[in-house]
Amino acid sequence: MSEFNRTPKLVLLPAVDVAGGKAVRLTQGEAGTETNYGDPMDAAADWAAQGAEWLHLVDLDAAFGRGNNHVVLKKVIRQVKGMNVELSGGIRDDESLESALGIGAKRINLGTAALENPEWAASVIAQYGESIAVGLDVRGTTLAARGWTKEGGDLWTVMDRLEDAGCCRYVVTDVTKDGTLQGPNIELLQQVMERTHRPVVASGGISSLDDISALRELVPQGLEGAIVGKALYAGAFTLAEALDVASD
Repeated sequence: MSEFNRTPKLVLLPAVDVAGGKAVRLTQGEAGTETNYGDPMDAAADWAAQGAEWLHLVDLDAAFGRGNNHVVLKKVIRQVKGMNVELSGGIRDDESLESALGIGAKRINLGTAALENPEWAASVIAQYGESIAVGLDVRGTTLAARGWTKEGGDLWTVMDRLEDAGCCRYVVTDVTKDGTLQGPNIELLQQVMERTHRPVVASGGISSLDDISALRELVPQGLEGAIVGKALYAGAFTLAEALDVASD
């Protein structure tokens, strides 16, 4: 196959979710379902060593409104210098946004704020452009907010508003799939991509290299990347293996 008709690669973002200073994974985003995977610095260093270009870093305590891991996140970002970091969790006002950018995050993933404070979100999107992505965390077609504990409105209504605001990128998570290793929600991703010309990043449910391959098939439709979490921590495959499939 020539270089000109090869499918572009799928960008993989290994996830490091931090709670209480530790790297953890949740099941369906629920507080109390944490599985502890140790020092987030070790996890981030491992993904960097295996060739990751991006890191998806989440402050779960900030997302749930129970404090933050600012010092730990700053150390992680400093350690993986040269890797791009997408930071998520509890970024809901100018102060938390500027703090996140100040510690070296390349991209901020807005969640609850984009649902509950649309005027602020629109102004931030206008000001920071490519540095802002919006997380669309979905059960069915209903968005989830406040650490996935509250309903955040209709997916398509919110997307229309974000499109009008010029949102540059969407991170789409099927909450019911997250941390379950049950496979990504391909249908949801296709529906979102039909409604935007902006790049989409998939999150939730990836369990195998076949899932990575299936997501890569969506790249021509607008899928830019995929966040991989529990499958890596559970040893379903290595990041290096996943990167091979994503770029092959």
